[in-house]
Amino acid sequence: MSIQSIKELPIEGKKVFIRVDFNVPLTRDGKVADTTRIDAALPTIRFALEKGVRVILASHLGRPKGKVDMKFSMEPVGMVLAEKLDMEIKLADSAVGDGPFKLASELRDGEVLLLENLRFHPGETSNDESFARALASMADVYVNDAFGTSHRAHASTAGMVPFVEEAGAGFLLEKEVNFFEKLLSSPDKPFVAILGGAKVSDKVGVIRKLMDLVDKIIIGGAMANTFLSAQGFKTGQSRVEEDKISLCKELLQNAKARNIDILLPKDVVIAASLDATETEIVGISEGVDPDKMALDIGPETVEMFLDALTDARTIFWNGPMGVFENPVLAVGTMNLAQGVAKSKGMTVIGGGDSVSAINKAGLADKISHISTGGGASLEMMEGLLLPGLQALAR
Repeated sequence: MSIQSIKELPIEGKKVFIRVDFNVPLTRDGKVADTTRIDAALPTIRFALEKGVRVILASHLGRPKGKVDMKFSMEPVGMVLAEKLDMEIKLADSAVGDGPFKLASELRDGEVLLLENLRFHPGETSNDESFARALASMADVYVNDAFGTSHRAHASTAGMVPFVEEAGAGFLLEKEVNFFEKLLSSPDKPFVAILGGAKVSDKVGVIRKLMDLVDKIIIGGAMANTFLSAQGFKTGQSRVEEDKISLCKELLQNAKARNIDILLPKDVVIAASLDATETEIVGISEGVDPDKMALDIGPETVEMFLDALTDARTIFWNGPMGVFENPVLAVGTMNLAQGVAKSKGMTVIGGGDSVSAINKAGLADKISHISTGGGASLEMMEGLLLPGLQALAR
């Protein structure tokens, strides 16, 4: 897939619409709690400004479901952006309409306009053509720098592209695509994938695809319970997808036939609730007590998983090993984060809670690539074509 970079686009003196991913977490009083996604977009924005471009930024924030909900306004994002760029940011009161159109038409070279939340309009998620055309009418050039939403065929990620003169990718999107193409086409071996999180059903396609690529698959988190249940182990009150047990059996058989190691927990940390302060460790062979849940991997499992990473030349990780938001149930995830960070191979964190774990552990600078898109990264690893990338393909 050939996609033009912003470096290749004729942007000088033009109005450039940059689809960014400013879907940031907010504090209870409506301030930006984490600026990671804003920081990730700065190289593309600064490059455009250095070229004397009139920049129009657009993003969604939260899930306002097609209605105006000011608790999801882009205003706090605009304030952070103004501070980071050390310049005034013009904020439109809508994504389309007379107000933003006037502000866009009055922009001068080197100025930035931030549109209001795209998802205040139902036409964004439904990829409505009239809404897409309205967005496109404000600019000459379109740049997608929002990998985290590129797996959605929305108006701002795919629908508006045919209605602009030129279109391409920003630096963040380029970087994401390059790393995932490396994972999918020519990963250095041994290649170890780590999958965690709650549900097997979210990762079936990824597991099947990984079997074409990897040497080992480490499975932890709640999704491991369904695999363990498929092997006949007692899982107590642990979350198990009963309708996926036969599928787990099939996946385990397929992996064995292809000489791919699927590593599952040998011991687990159990407790009565997700907010537990007291826990105990049990071996899988003993089984989880009927009134308890497996909520983290145990020390024997941590040792086994870390040992599996020692000679890895490529590591892909998506999903925590337990309820890492609770410090007493975060030990497994944090130990695994340390192991990934120590690897001398290429390490890719596939968005979502794994990113939070790496950041909490203070290890972000030890990772080759931290993806900004959980869902998008999984779909990339599954080998699916992302609508946002297809729209840019020449």
